[in-house]
Amino acid sequence: MSVEDAGWYFPSVKRDPGRYLQPCSESVKAWLRSMKNAGKVLLLITSSHSDYCRLICDHILGKEWEELFDVIITNALKPGFFSLVPQQRPFKTLVNDVEDCEGLPSLDKPGWYSQGNWPHLNELLKTMTGKPEPKVVYFGDSMRSDMFPASTFGKWETVMVVEEMESEGVQRCDAAKTNEAHAEPQEKKGKFEDQGMKTPSAPSEQWGSYFVDAYKPDGGDEESQKLTWCCHSIHKYSTMAIPSVESIADLPLDYKFPRFSPSKPCTTGYYPRPPDSLLRKYHTQLP
Repeated sequence: MSVEDAGWYFPSVKRDPGRYLQPCSESVKAWLRSMKNAGKVLLLITSSHSDYCRLICDHILGKEWEELFDVIITNALKPGFFSLVPQQRPFKTLVNDVEDCEGLPSLDKPGWYSQGNWPHLNELLKTMTGKPEPKVVYFGDSMRSDMFPASTFGKWETVMVVEEMESEGVQRCDAAKTNEAHAEPQEKKGKFEDQGMKTPSAPSEQWGSYFVDAYKPDGGDEESQKLTWCCHSIHKYSTMAIPSVESIADLPLDYKFPRFSPSKPCTTGYYPRPPDSLLRKYHTQLP
């Protein structure tokens, strides 16, 4: 969001955040606090500018949200944050949401920064954790900006948030549903249906499942199925996939999750369970 409030979208969100944003559930906030209290280093990395990030987080996490994170990086310009060397994308300090012209030669303390690069962040994490190879678990919802670069260049563990799982039988936890009911006024119920629209995670009538593609090879009548590119990418570049952060927020921090692995069925790695289309394709039985 530019300081000039240019365009239509950003001024609209700023004027009425509640129309566009849904607050996080209390379980997610408690989950973040529990990790902080357990001595974990918490990072927030977004390609949004600092003023828009503050607007969003004020609304979804509350006014004290900055206390939850040790390092906040805005205008990160992912995927370049992970793929470019420090000389190409140095960290910059911010004053009143304006970037300092001079790039920092290194990152030597926690704080709020702009732009930046993975190698300098990794050096800071070594100092903060006291470990020569810090282990990072990174949550994101974009294959291009989050999963692929973080796993390929940063060698981080990656958790992909895949909303499409919700449209294929994977339910969110009760906390998420309760929060959604409280966050959305009754008059807004069914707003997608009232406007002749599907919910954002609903399967496409034209393209079908996000995970499995049904087709008829060689123009025949018999239908075959194969994994979509999106599904292949999730298995290759993600450690695991979840429909929402709420689905794991109530679990203990030492919970052992199933992981995607070339040596395991591709249905392994989805939590709390695989999408229906994958279960049908591989005839996997739920416990």
